[in-house]
Amino acid sequence: MGAVGKLAWPADGFIFDSKNLLQPTVKPTEREVSYLRRGLQQPGGKLPLFDLDGQEFEPALIRRCVERGWAMPWFSNPLKPDWLVCKLTPSGRAAVEQALA
Repeated sequence: MGAVGKLAWPADGFIFDSKNLLQPTVKPTEREVSYLRRGLQQPGGKLPLFDLDGQEFEPALIRRCVERGWAMPWFSNPLKPDWLVCKLTPSGRAAVEQALA
């Protein structure tokens, strides 16, 4: 499974709200929001590999979103094993919706 299997979920950085949903205590950056918001309308919350200008999202940005619990690895791509194919988590949805409000 490569590097994806080595990622760990953070133990802190989240609080529970009244609906028991994980809410981020760290706000996503503008670039993170541009990445995460694309999963709002995709089946299963699939997150893109490329931005609207066709530029690849930085692997460090994707890893940071995974580490913060906003995204999670979905599956590995056998043709491009270095690509991180991820999907939006409920915490990621909450973070991006809060940032867009």
